[in-house]
Amino acid sequence: AGFDLTVTGVDFLKSQNTRLHHTDAYNIKNLVVRRGQPFQLQLSLSRELKPADKLALRFGIGEKPMKPRSSLLSLNPRREPDFSGWRISIVKTSGKECLLSVTSSPSASVGIYTLNVKTGGNVYKPENGEVYLLFNPWCEEDVVFLADEAERKEYVLNDTGYIYVGSAYSIYNRPWNFGQFEEYVLDACMYLLDKSNLRLSSRRDPVYVSRVMSALVNANDDNGVVMGNWSGNYDKGTSPLDWMGSVSILQQYFKTKKPVPYGQCWVFAGVLTTVMRCLGIPSRCVSNFNSAHDTDENLRVDIYLNEYGEKLNRMSLDSVWNFHVWNDVWMKRSDLPPGFDGWQAIDSTPQEQSQGIFQCGPCPLKAIRDGDVYLPYDSKFVYAEVNADKVYWVVKKVNGKDKYIKINTETRGIGVNMSTKAVGDDRRQDITDQYKYPEGSEAERRSMQKATSFIRPSGMGLRARFASTVAVDDGDIKPGVLQETVSKSGLQLEINNTDLLYPGNPLELAITVKTSTPGSWTINLAGSCQLQSYTGKVEASLGYVKEILTLEGPCETRVPLKIAADSYMKTLASVEDEVLIHITAIAEVQETNDKLTKETTMRFEYPPITVQMPEVARLNEDFACSFIFKNKLNVPLDNCKLLVEGLGIFKMAEFDQGDIKPGRIIKSEVICTPTRVGEKKIVAKLTSAQVKAISVEKAITVIE
Repeated sequence: AGFDLTVTGVDFLKSQNTRLHHTDAYNIKNLVVRRGQPFQLQLSLSRELKPADKLALRFGIGEKPMKPRSSLLSLNPRREPDFSGWRISIVKTSGKECLLSVTSSPSASVGIYTLNVKTGGNVYKPENGEVYLLFNPWCEEDVVFLADEAERKEYVLNDTGYIYVGSAYSIYNRPWNFGQFEEYVLDACMYLLDKSNLRLSSRRDPVYVSRVMSALVNANDDNGVVMGNWSGNYDKGTSPLDWMGSVSILQQYFKTKKPVPYGQCWVFAGVLTTVMRCLGIPSRCVSNFNSAHDTDENLRVDIYLNEYGEKLNRMSLDSVWNFHVWNDVWMKRSDLPPGFDGWQAIDSTPQEQSQGIFQCGPCPLKAIRDGDVYLPYDSKFVYAEVNADKVYWVVKKVNGKDKYIKINTETRGIGVNMSTKAVGDDRRQDITDQYKYPEGSEAERRSMQKATSFIRPSGMGLRARFASTVAVDDGDIKPGVLQETVSKSGLQLEINNTDLLYPGNPLELAITVKTSTPGSWTINLAGSCQLQSYTGKVEASLGYVKEILTLEGPCETRVPLKIAADSYMKTLASVEDEVLIHITAIAEVQETNDKLTKETTMRFEYPPITVQMPEVARLNEDFACSFIFKNKLNVPLDNCKLLVEGLGIFKMAEFDQGDIKPGRIIKSEVICTPTRVGEKKIVAKLTSAQVKAISVEKAITVIE
């Protein structure tokens, strides 16, 4: 029996394998490799390997691995390759050492494989014998293959980035730490894969994996990762604005196995990006500005105003969000006709059920662009988010009854300035043209016609909550594609601010009315200012102007709209969401009965945080980083918190700063310890009752 061959050890050659597999950043003791690419293992044996010896490596996945289900692979370097597409060979033997090379199939199921080595009747189970197998964008045979190295660096390996928020013409970036390599994040993703109950054969396919993850990242249906909350009250959890990244969310979820409160769309998109990049599927966050929601797939959003131009929340079944964030993931779609490979939209914000649960996608961007909205998954829904029309109605009381008067239709306002972080660069990249053809082009018209043949046309009259009981003057709504309103007087409206919009200052706004054709025009103008959250929900009405103007065309006149600070500061402090300034104007030309609306959304401006820290630091050597903030506003900021996180240099922490009076300067210092080399970022965020999120970030290079 002493002559029996036994294994005495397995070296997973972690540093060499992970470098070649672009997995060396994962903070985990096990070997992490990508499919379809060779990795090496060094076996230590009880004696030299002889030609007659039996040796097999067995990789098992799932609860009870079995050969027929191919969840157990038995690889024998001396035999013909087996049908599974995995390969094994002996690289060299020297004395009692044997170096093996293993190549998994480029379409292998993704997950955790347990390795044991069988020699004759003996089975050796190595310590940390679980090998994590991921998708491989570097492998041409993998369906997630991405040819460009700079794109792989951004969409798979970059663990920081930005999510674009604000409003269509006032976009800003919110730094987000994806942190796909941090401790427990990969384990959390593997836990979700198991929880998804996907068949093993479906775990090969990024179409299924990305779809189930869009369901599992929200807590609806399945006790998934993040609990959504848009109520404005976040006492029982973390306010969606306080998260700086996905790491603490996924770590808390993995520890408790319970949904983490609370998220809004950018949190869902940030976490889903982390999960996709962590598993090896290229992914990016996409922000859609003026995003249409709940349109019942009729490609139309109805907006109801009172006669001062104030938006009426209670009427609307549908809404336009200032922005909505989802994800694109990169893959071949072998389940579809040719031509739909590449970027696919997925969305984990729980808005609408698809096949009975809150999930959305993957839906090819090309299908959205070309109007092929019959293709799976959820293409009608995504198409409507970026292509709906806006129809404006004024609600007037006539003999004690509400009367609805259609003012105009805007066909270009929805789905604008679609944004993601540029590759290898901290800039915003506009990707609207990947989702839609240029407005007014022939290609756009063809795509629209194709799409509307699959979607109920939008000219079906009124969609209000009380539609059955009201009188409607809808002018001339006919089914089919709605046209922009053009007026005889050449009427145009512009809205802007004439001073900086600092909280605590009066809001100095102006509405400019222009006519471009000769003639004498009498114009009824109404303009209002409201505060709204990013989902378009009105939080407060602040004031309005109502005037009759006489213009000798062509000319323009400017009507000021000024809002005192004390009329909005209470709302600012009582709502836990970041609010935006929303201005709506309605103009009516008496002579021609032309009507026009214009709305715009602006954000408040805040004083900056400055960061002081070295440009370069050494691995494992402490350095200091200071954050300085001066309250330049003329109102105090109550209950301030400073949140700080730097992947690989500083674990997420929160510092209470109390109330910061006007003119006061605070300085906070943290001590950072770099644990990884390369370009790292520290991100800080200041939140208070009045001002929800002032962010700053600074980069540092960590050297050996």
